Amino acid sequence: MRRALARMALARRHARMRMFLLPPVWRGMLWVAASGIVFTFLNTIVRSITLSLDPFQAQFLRYLAGTLVILPLVLRQGYAAYRPVNMQGQWWRGAVHTLGLVFWFTALPRIGLADMTAIGFTGPIFIMIGAAWFLGEKMYADRWIAALFGFAGVLVVVGPHMSASGGVYFLVMLASSPLFAASFLLTKSLTRTESAGAIVLWQAISVTVLSLPLGLLHWTDPTPMQWLGFLAAGVLGSGAHYLLTRGFRVADISATQTLRFLDLLWASLMGWLVFSDIPSHSTILGAMVILASTVWIARRERGR
Repeated sequence: MRRALARMALARRHARMRMFLLPPVWRGMLWVAASGIVFTFLNTIVRSITLSLDPFQAQFLRYLAGTLVILPLVLRQGYAAYRPVNMQGQWWRGAVHTLGLVFWFTALPRIGLADMTAIGFTGPIFIMIGAAWFLGEKMYADRWIAALFGFAGVLVVVGPHMSASGGVYFLVMLASSPLFAASFLLTKSLTRTESAGAIVLWQAISVTVLSLPLGLLHWTDPTPMQWLGFLAAGVLGSGAHYLLTRGFRVADISATQTLRFLDLLWASLMGWLVFSDIPSHSTILGAMVILASTVWIARRERGR
């Protein structure tokens, strides 16, 4: 009798705890939103470095630093926790991500932080299509509507720049979006068998190895401040990808992508504080459209 009462009390306590837990889709969206904030700090540091250092060298050193940051954790916890099940998938993901980074780093020093982030928001369109086609995720109509409204906000932001000088770099940045979308879809697929730590570690290793040839083409010795910046980028990059992977693990990738539109707000703020880039009226208007679509889909997902 006493044991039965104890089990009943324990069950009631667990039920009360579950009442305060967020649904998986909301937890996934919060993980992704947190990763966006960390990515904004990361992009700010890396863009500052690429203004005075070859972009491909910066790409290599950024991921080398990420690898070095993770290694102490591997040594402490043991390699078994980071051993991949699907090694081929890890390297395919690294190859696709590296190709996207080549386009991204080429355009990074030549366009503003907010505009760069806004162009990156075309990625969710490619991700939602790919998730439906290749991962079999169910596509709700409201997710499509929210994504299309967010994409419309992105067009409001970048449209005025396309006819100006340097518009080609906006297209180069745009070319990275479907590649990053493919990388994120591969990440979602890998979360079925791989731990978040293994995915982050092997992304860092594979991108470092594959970026080395381009990084050596125009090598110059980084300054002490640049080395410090790369170290910070390694910590932030690994942390951001870990948060993103956690989000992909607990929720449909299509549902989480809408929260990435909030990144534009963080990027506009950091661009103003660090690079004195004052957001234009089109950037503000586009951000308002994006924010409205984000709030709307978040409420819909909570109801679902």
